[in-house]
Amino acid sequence: MGDLKKLNRELLNSDFKFNDDLEIGTKKVLPEKIIQFGEGNFLRAFVDYMFNKINADGLFEGGITLIQPIPGGDFLRNVLNEQEGLYTLIARGREDGQKVVKKTLVTAVNRCINPYVDLNEYNACAKNPELRYVVSNTTEAGITWKDEEYVTDKPQDSFPAKVTNFLYERFKAFNGDKTKGLIFLPVELIDDNGKTLKKFVLQHAEKWDLGKDFIAWIEEANIFTSTLVDRIVTGYPRNEAQELCQQFGYEDNAIDTSEIFHTWVIEGPASLAEELPFPKAGLKVIYTDDVKPYKKRKVRILNGTHTCSVLAAYLSGFDIVRDMMNNDRFYNYLDKALNEEIIPAIESPELTYEDLKGFADAVFDRYKNPFIDHKLLDISLNSTSKFEARVLHTIQEYYDAKKALPSILTFSFAAYLAFYRGTEIKDGALVGYRNVNGAKEEYPVKDSPEVLDFYAKLWTGVDATDKAQIDKVVNTVASNTDFWLGSDLTKTLPGFAEKVSEHLFNILNNDVTSEIDKLL
Repeated sequence: MGDLKKLNRELLNSDFKFNDDLEIGTKKVLPEKIIQFGEGNFLRAFVDYMFNKINADGLFEGGITLIQPIPGGDFLRNVLNEQEGLYTLIARGREDGQKVVKKTLVTAVNRCINPYVDLNEYNACAKNPELRYVVSNTTEAGITWKDEEYVTDKPQDSFPAKVTNFLYERFKAFNGDKTKGLIFLPVELIDDNGKTLKKFVLQHAEKWDLGKDFIAWIEEANIFTSTLVDRIVTGYPRNEAQELCQQFGYEDNAIDTSEIFHTWVIEGPASLAEELPFPKAGLKVIYTDDVKPYKKRKVRILNGTHTCSVLAAYLSGFDIVRDMMNNDRFYNYLDKALNEEIIPAIESPELTYEDLKGFADAVFDRYKNPFIDHKLLDISLNSTSKFEARVLHTIQEYYDAKKALPSILTFSFAAYLAFYRGTEIKDGALVGYRNVNGAKEEYPVKDSPEVLDFYAKLWTGVDATDKAQIDKVVNTVASNTDFWLGSDLTKTLPGFAEKVSEHLFNILNNDVTSEIDKLL
């Protein structure tokens, strides 16, 4: 990148003139109090940014050591170590209807270790008396049980086994000192991530016969929090990187980008709020004794509005979320879904109207983010299980409370069936078709092989102009207990199949938008 200076600690502490709009973290190298399994974009734009903020505000003094969780793929580790942990985060989006860009030079990360290359350096982290926190993002597949033997000459295979081994090294190094336990902050997207991790760690300790004292120490000296995270991270801005570095005046090969919005809900002891004072730094971190209401809020509002709208919008010719939101018809459709159906169904003493409305308003801002081209087809992946988790529960709760069907959400099931209309499977996807400006356009429906096979067979030979055949399609899907967690929707939701069939017939014989206009 020409004559640009390299980003490193020397540049940070020199008289180099950084841009005025760049918020710079503390310039000190801080003692390593956090190890983090995962060096990817999400954690660097979320957790590391938060630790950076409380360091910069003088509320905390802790550096982060990143641990590469899988072998290979050394590029990012090498880049981060060359830059001595430094990188620029650009958060951009909308807040209160206004376009916002915030740039931060994150200085909280000290280094990145690959335990598959440098096991001794990794093991030394376990013996660090100042270490206090363990963060992880090893994907949904990371916190799983794998039956494996205890080894000391290489890293364990699975993440829970790695943690058990790491804790055993620490237990031995400090002779079981209970003040040397660790606080775990996993952000993997599974329910009860901390509790599940702890369960598997205890299972490994038991299986490996590491002793009752060690098992007691795991239980008594360590805290495994369960957490919920929410931030869209768009990662390294490949197409803009060169121009951005010219603006910065320095070369940064680890730039990260995200939306402005962020929320981190942490289920753990109240004392954590004092230890990690994220809210005092203005960060949207919530400490609670139960993460479940917040998970429900996110799944039903953020994810639920996606799932109940994107399939209909895609069939109507839209390709990205922002364009859907800038269309009056779909804006009103979502506004009605949220305010008249979703919020009334899930409102409770734990989830007050004010809280849900505030979250919903922020969601609308996020959907209109001018910096993120969120593709509707990407969101459509695995829509069958998504509909069950994100929308169907809301329909059922609405019905249970009001003995009536929510019109928008019921219609969205018909849109889902129209989207999954296809008879051919090609390259692992069901082939669907939509009309765009009078032209027939092919698109891939991606779901599990069983789901795709079911729909390919179901739609074969169906005459869309025959209402009786559409009725049969809808009843077959609605009564398929494999899809809806054992529920037969023709029985649990009286009138649902009939209403869906009416919508589906009209969608297939007219179009999606005319049916939405009737609803509005």
